[in-house]
Amino acid sequence: MRPNERHERILQRVSEDGRVEVDALSAELGVSAMTMRRDLALLEADGALRRVYGGATRISSGSYEPPFAVRSKLQLPAKRQIARMVASLVDDGQAVILDAGTTGVAIAEQLSRRQITVCTPSLRVAAALVSSPSVRLMVTGGMVRPGEQSLVGPETGRMLEDYHFDLYIMTVSAAHADQGFTEWHPDDAAVKRTALGASSHCIVACDANKIGRTAFARICALSAADLLVTDAAITDEQRSTLEARGLEVRIAGLETPDGPASRSDNGSESAQNNGGDWSDADN
Repeated sequence: MRPNERHERILQRVSEDGRVEVDALSAELGVSAMTMRRDLALLEADGALRRVYGGATRISSGSYEPPFAVRSKLQLPAKRQIARMVASLVDDGQAVILDAGTTGVAIAEQLSRRQITVCTPSLRVAAALVSSPSVRLMVTGGMVRPGEQSLVGPETGRMLEDYHFDLYIMTVSAAHADQGFTEWHPDDAAVKRTALGASSHCIVACDANKIGRTAFARICALSAADLLVTDAAITDEQRSTLEARGLEVRIAGLETPDGPASRSDNGSESAQNNGGDWSDADN
């Protein structure tokens, strides 16, 4: 197993269990305890976990934002599936706000050949779309957050308020039935609230690992979104709890807008053919 694959597995275990042990990880991944300790030291240096005697623990504070480079290693298959489903829900000709974050970049890659307008507060998303021959790309103004490369501040909000968009594809740090959608950084949360107000509809793209958790800054209640797209790791209890609060939940990889999964993995189907009726809901 290559080092980057080991690191992804370690981060998944820390995220799921809260704590990992060197001996158990060494046995699971087939490497020596020395190699495992070296891996944990590298991940701690990246800010991904905290080493403790015999292993490592999750950095659990809701105000802590793991670095983009670390988050980009997590839940990769789930994010790709979510990105494909979200892209299938976008109609050609629509004007869309596409959020920052690792899931936002995955969605941008799926939308790069579509005939749409995309406005983004993310330099990373913009980089994924800037060479597209069909996407009309808009980038908000604002101050750049180093590392994250998201755009924030009053200028970002003013630019969004000057337009009206058909759809906002929102990424979040956490989704909780009582606390709603939350974000690690208050400035990002403020941009998201403005984007909500500038859009007719909202799809939340959120991997199941974030469901049931709460981050530092509140974005909005669950009712502000029309639909949440997540992955198959969501539990039946989590889904039922969210749906009981009035939020429609769809599972990427298992469902399409019209029923059981039948799409190919290239994401080429047009949402005009299978967009479903979610967008008829009132915001």
